[in-house]
Amino acid sequence: MTTIRLTMAQALVRFLAAQRGETDGSEHALFAGVFAIFGHGNVAGLGEALNGARDRLPTFRAHNEQAMALAAVAFAKASRRRMMACTTSIGPGATNMITAAAVARANRLPVLLLPSDVFAGRRPDPVLQQIEAFGDPTISVNDCFRPVSRWRDRITRPEQILESLLQAMRVLTDPAECGPVTLALPQDVQAEAYDYPEAFFAPRCWRIRRPPPDPARLADAAAALSQARAPLIIAGGGVHYALACDVLADFAVRHGMPVAETQAGKGALAWDHPRNMGAIGVTGGTAANELAAEAGLILAVGTRLSDFTTASRSLFRNPLALLVQLNAASFDATKHGALPLVADARAGLDALDRALASWTAPAGWTAKARDLATQWNATVTQATAPSNTPLPSDAQVLGAVNRAADPRDVVVCAAGGSPGELHKLWRCREVGTCHVEYGYSCMGYEIAGGLGVKLALPEREVWVLVGDGSYLMMNSEIAPSVMLDKKLNIVVLDNGGFDCIDRLQRSCGGASFNNLFPNGSGIDFAGHAASLGANSRKVASLAELEGALPEIRAERRTSVIVIATDPAASTNAGGAWWDVAVPEISDRAEVAAARAAYEVARARQRAIG
Repeated sequence: MTTIRLTMAQALVRFLAAQRGETDGSEHALFAGVFAIFGHGNVAGLGEALNGARDRLPTFRAHNEQAMALAAVAFAKASRRRMMACTTSIGPGATNMITAAAVARANRLPVLLLPSDVFAGRRPDPVLQQIEAFGDPTISVNDCFRPVSRWRDRITRPEQILESLLQAMRVLTDPAECGPVTLALPQDVQAEAYDYPEAFFAPRCWRIRRPPPDPARLADAAAALSQARAPLIIAGGGVHYALACDVLADFAVRHGMPVAETQAGKGALAWDHPRNMGAIGVTGGTAANELAAEAGLILAVGTRLSDFTTASRSLFRNPLALLVQLNAASFDATKHGALPLVADARAGLDALDRALASWTAPAGWTAKARDLATQWNATVTQATAPSNTPLPSDAQVLGAVNRAADPRDVVVCAAGGSPGELHKLWRCREVGTCHVEYGYSCMGYEIAGGLGVKLALPEREVWVLVGDGSYLMMNSEIAPSVMLDKKLNIVVLDNGGFDCIDRLQRSCGGASFNNLFPNGSGIDFAGHAASLGANSRKVASLAELEGALPEIRAERRTSVIVIATDPAASTNAGGAWWDVAVPEISDRAEVAAARAAYEVARARQRAIG
């Protein structure tokens, strides 16, 4: 057996550079690069190894470990599960990535996290940035990655990567198990040499599997659908990851079935597709939510059916409703007492299409859905129309951005009020142009996520909508976007604090408390963005914004526009109840009234199946 002597870090980097991926016959480098913030623990080991392989595996500099890992997560989402790796120093550099790992796990997205670790040999213990566990010397801060990783290992011998990397790749490329993988790398082991088999570094292609449905389960699902008088499809993020948007569009037309979209499924169909009912759930529109309340059969495709989608299990009100869950992961397929159809979304829809043959939903149901969609689209037009109000709403700002964007442009957003408005109101003129992180609702994702999207789709214009609260949490990746020449169009909605949570606080009977600045933020966001290298300006009105948006789209460098918005305004149309527990006891009459309404709403909760 021919061997090659390398340090563990050199072997790991060489292995990653050799990995290929294939989906439906299209082959690509599986790892697009490595985000790295060098420090104590990785600068000597992985830093040297990455420098030696920079022509085969690019290294990208970042300015915040959480941000770079969020960018890697966004890259995976935008590229339909291609991936990047992230390496950090020991201690705070490592633990800074834990939030991003949770985002990846919640959203079922692959990212390889390579936090440095303390000495496996323990000779210099305690080292800088080491937290000692008094009762267990095997514990390090990297054990914090256990609950947020799909697979995790600590490499204490250089030869352990021979098995560990293969297991890591298995998880990263599996549509059912997909999620973050963490390999903790002690700094002494990174630098240790071993005689690795040369064959370990041969190019290896990981073909993304498309598991077909079980024939018996398929027959059950087809039989249920063929009897359905009021069927509804719910499209989740799995439709995008399975590259099944075109199949879904054809399936819905052929069988006359209306389609509602989750936050992750948004953009599975173009907004004006004849079967697109728009957003569903807490941040949904009236068309999708009214159909969901009446539906006798729900075909959920590639969704984990979170509480925002099901309105905390209160949305499906037909007592005879049957849920069919088409999902690559059996864990998700069996939720809510569903009839599980475990399969890849594309393969499952193809199989259902063949099994249903010429069956179509009743014409009256399809016509009703079309009428509801028409009414909802008129509501969207009204909510996003410009006005002369002193402070525009979030809806009016996103309407202006929507009109300024080209059909292929991608919009990026995450936590706060804007994702709800985007889910309801943003019109995707092309499939796959809405990128919202709402699986973990991570504040600070927006700008870092925009950078990840731009790295995945460099030919597209990327629009980032971010509130002032999220901007203050995480803005550092404006600087890398300028440095890497990955231009972003960033719109900062300065609503004077955490407006979304303030509205939630008041809806639960609470007093406005600790969420909004007393007199607006007063922060010069435009000046701050300029200091990071961006083109920036503040506009005083919606009309001024409308004029500025085409100008920043034409810029070649990252641009930031700041506009003050009304913290109290949100779109009242659409939406559904959300289970947010209201205190049983309070001195405030408003809380008591909210608690009474809460108990009435809870009575509508049910599990379908």
